Amino acid sequence: MSMADPMNVEVVAADRKVWEGTATNVIVRTTEGDIGILPGHEPMLAALVPCAAEIVTGEGRRKIVALEGGFLSVAQNKVSLVSQKASLSDEISTEEAQAEVDRLTKVLDDGDATDEELHRLHLAQAQLKAAAKMKGKQG
Repeated sequence: MSMADPMNVEVVAADRKVWEGTATNVIVRTTEGDIGILPGHEPMLAALVPCAAEIVTGEGRRKIVALEGGFLSVAQNKVSLVSQKASLSDEISTEEAQAEVDRLTKVLDDGDATDEELHRLHLAQAQLKAAAKMKGKQG
C-alpha cells in the first residue's frame, strides 16, 4: 500500500453507522490533544474527548462529525471512530445545541452540575464547533 492510497474510515455511534468512506486525512481530539491521521499511519488506539472531528474524503470533500468522546482505532490503513453519540454537522440543530449549552452553563455556574450534565455540555459544545467548522468551510 502506498502513502497515496486513501484510508478506509468509519464513524460508528451506539445506535448506527454515522459515516463510512475513504479519506486522505482525519483530525480528531484525543485525551492527549489533537491528532492528524494520514494514510499509512502506524497502528494506535486512543481515547477521544468530545470534539468536532474533521475528515477529508477521498474525493476532497470535508465531513465534520460531532463526537461525544469514545475511541480512535488505526490499523492497516483503516480508521475507526467509535462514540456513544455522533452526528454529522448537517444533522445538528445549532439552535438546540446553543440552547443546551446556555442551559447547562447556567447549571454549571450555579454549582449544581452533575457529571452527566457536564458531559452533555461538552457534547453540545462539540456540536456547535462541528456546525461552525462546516459553515466556515462552505463560506
